[in-house]
Amino acid sequence: MSISHAPPHSPEPDISGTSTPEAPAADASGPASPALQPVVPASARRARVPRWLRRTTGPLLLLALWQVLSATGVLAADVLASPGRIAQVGWDLIADGSLPSAMATSLRRVAFGLLFGTAIGTGLALLAGLFRIGEDLVDAPVQMLRTVPFVGLIPLFIIWFGIGETPKIAIITLGVTFPLYLNVYAGIRGVDTQLIEAGESLGLSRWGLVRHVVLPGALPGALTGLRYSLGIAWLALVFAEQVNADAGIGFLMVQARDFLRTDVIVVCLILYAFLGLLADFIVRSLERLLLQWRPTFTGR
Repeated sequence: MSISHAPPHSPEPDISGTSTPEAPAADASGPASPALQPVVPASARRARVPRWLRRTTGPLLLLALWQVLSATGVLAADVLASPGRIAQVGWDLIADGSLPSAMATSLRRVAFGLLFGTAIGTGLALLAGLFRIGEDLVDAPVQMLRTVPFVGLIPLFIIWFGIGETPKIAIITLGVTFPLYLNVYAGIRGVDTQLIEAGESLGLSRWGLVRHVVLPGALPGALTGLRYSLGIAWLALVFAEQVNADAGIGFLMVQARDFLRTDVIVVCLILYAFLGLLADFIVRSLERLLLQWRPTFTGR
């Protein structure tokens, strides 16, 4: 019995007339691995200009346009002073000590109003958010008072507290209280119920649930409310310091209005904006510190 050996399989001819390239021979140690290329995110490839430069381009262009309009006479000096004139006036106010003194007075008023407003707003939000009976007793009156413009209460505050520091701090306190209350209350009630059930299954007590689940879950909303409250605090300060004030940034603005000094008014407005931006930067830094556990989208 004879065994016939089949001829080795030969590749079929390419009917298209083109030769097929052969695959590279494998190394003796194994198949050749492709070269690895580092993956660069698309956002990083597009970021050719530093971000700080992009963020400052808009204000610098606006400042340059302002200077050009002032130099060409489009903006008259009695309507709006030029940036150079405003810088000179600001330096003079700093040199004679009037601007640092006014800033210290305004900062003290905002600090006291923010302290009292934070304590009242957070306390009411905790009472209404954690307890149903607290919600029934607190939420409806707060919602009613929230719709009343705090500026309209200035005459009542003057009648009740006089013309000293108390009505000014009370106006700021009222402006801070309601935004903080709304955000803290919404943050507490927005905590996922599955987290509450998980905490209960782990044996956490009521105080343990509040401390380890509810308060951390409400912290993002509380910090957002704090940022919003700071903006309202500076807005309330503008109104408060223009009512029977003898010191502060608003007092400088009232004096400048009486003497038609638009340059001093603009200096005071820039100072208000700078202090508000500084306060917002502090709260955002606090957010990055306290909310490291929460990944968020930062834009593309």
